[in-house]
Amino acid sequence: MEMTAQRDVRAKQAANAPKNPTAWIIAVSCFVLIGGALFLYSRVSWQQALLYVLGAFGGFVLYQAHFGFTSAWRKFILYRQGEGIRAQMVMMAVASALFLPLLIKGSIFGHSVAGNVHEVGIAVMIGAFIFGIGMQLGDGCASGTLYHIGGGDTNGVVTLIGFIAGSVIATTHFDVWMRMPHVDPISLIASFGAWGGFLLQLVLLAVVYYVVTVMEKRRHGKLLTTPLEHRHGWKTIYKGPWSLLVGALLLALMNVLVLMFKGSPWGITSAFALWGAKFVQLFGVDPTAWAYWQDEAKRQALANPLYYDTTTVMDISLMFGALLAAALAGRYAKPVQWKRPTRMTIGALIGGLMMGYGARLAFGCNIGAYFSGIASFSVHGWIWFVFAFLGSLIGVKLRPYCAYKN
Repeated sequence: MEMTAQRDVRAKQAANAPKNPTAWIIAVSCFVLIGGALFLYSRVSWQQALLYVLGAFGGFVLYQAHFGFTSAWRKFILYRQGEGIRAQMVMMAVASALFLPLLIKGSIFGHSVAGNVHEVGIAVMIGAFIFGIGMQLGDGCASGTLYHIGGGDTNGVVTLIGFIAGSVIATTHFDVWMRMPHVDPISLIASFGAWGGFLLQLVLLAVVYYVVTVMEKRRHGKLLTTPLEHRHGWKTIYKGPWSLLVGALLLALMNVLVLMFKGSPWGITSAFALWGAKFVQLFGVDPTAWAYWQDEAKRQALANPLYYDTTTVMDISLMFGALLAAALAGRYAKPVQWKRPTRMTIGALIGGLMMGYGARLAFGCNIGAYFSGIASFSVHGWIWFVFAFLGSLIGVKLRPYCAYKN
């Protein structure tokens, strides 16, 4: 009788214990990624399917390396820890070296190749500044928001909603900002030649790397690195965590592959404007009357199903790639925390709105404008970096009001 009672107690405890959905999440992630790639291969093209896979790869890398732009800037601003920014400079340098021959040739695999080189003006400066504030309030940039969602951060969902809304708002009067004072796009390659532009790029990256290093040593007397727990042995390959340097190198490789097969570098936020426009169409609103959608390519994207939009399919696969990485790393062995402080939710929504609005004004986000812009040798990318960082200085000061613990 006593043994039977003990078995009943154990059975009841097992029944009431929280379920671990890890296996199901891994299965669903693989199904979505494999099924999505096959669908795109059959309905669109093999290139679209490959870019879908590359998006998933990017999400996997971002999660396993915890490669954040927002957190890297915040750690440097608050604590003078520059490991994340140094990793970004390495990523830019490697990507620039890989981009250079493709940009010089201007084509590969029978199609044209062009970098993200945009005009520089008031709109870019203000847009990047707004984005910098928003990325700290939203606790994640464009890529960060997506991979945080895959990683089980419910705050990212709120940020994404704000991101989409802000993108839509900016498209309604996009022409006003485009009439602001500006200069034509400036490419370091076009201005200084291939080798001159490349060397100038390396010098600029080295200067940022050096300044961050000197300031960190002044504060701490040495360079600080994040210790990695190699508790998984060889399984670290798929369970993580990976070093920031590994993440930087893999993301640089990913971006050059995107450039090769898409014809333009990696971007994220143009899809948010498209999703928002598709959403308002459900309520009888006609976005084609707005300035942003007067461009023929954008109009075509609005008319086509979403799976024809490369940025959309890469954004979706990025989230599922991060979801798979998080599940393999054991993130979902613990329940997802849905309850958040109200102030944090409001901050995430406002941050998302600011990033969505700012990204449209500045021709991109931390990926499309900063990473891909600089790798494309665009002065616009460097201007974006400066003004977004200035915005982050303010955003970091505002975070405590949104219940964040810096």
